[in-house]
Amino acid sequence: MSNLSMTNNSARQASSRRTANQRENQRENRRENQRENRRGVATVELALCLPVLALLVFGSIEAASFIFLKQSLQVAAYEAARKAISMGAVEADAAGRASAILTSRSIRDANVRFASGPLVSTVRGQQVVVEVSAPTRTNSPLAGQWVANRTLTARVVMLKE
Repeated sequence: MSNLSMTNNSARQASSRRTANQRENQRENRRENQRENRRGVATVELALCLPVLALLVFGSIEAASFIFLKQSLQVAAYEAARKAISMGAVEADAAGRASAILTSRSIRDANVRFASGPLVSTVRGQQVVVEVSAPTRTNSPLAGQWVANRTLTARVVMLKE
């Protein structure tokens, strides 16, 4: 009898070892499937988020470029107006000052206009109005071809000295 019970015990132990091995193999298979599923989820998340992130980055670059353009136009208009209000100033001197600033900042296709009329007919105490404008299409680093063209304008008003 003791031989029979030992055989039964051995059989039970072998059976429980096989069952434990089968459970361990099932766990490993589940882990591998979960890893593959996680990789798939990460790929899908990247595919969904990457275009949005790229749009945000390039949109920020474009916005910063337009802010730089507007600020450059404002500075050029201010400097042209400062030159234009001085005694004996002519349009060519003031426009040259604005053009020099715009050229140093790589602004293309800019236009300087004296909205108040010719400087020679402006008397002391009268307003001198300088407008500097430039298109966004030729001054855009990224999306100039795809974004509708707008013309940004800066206007400065000063009194003739």
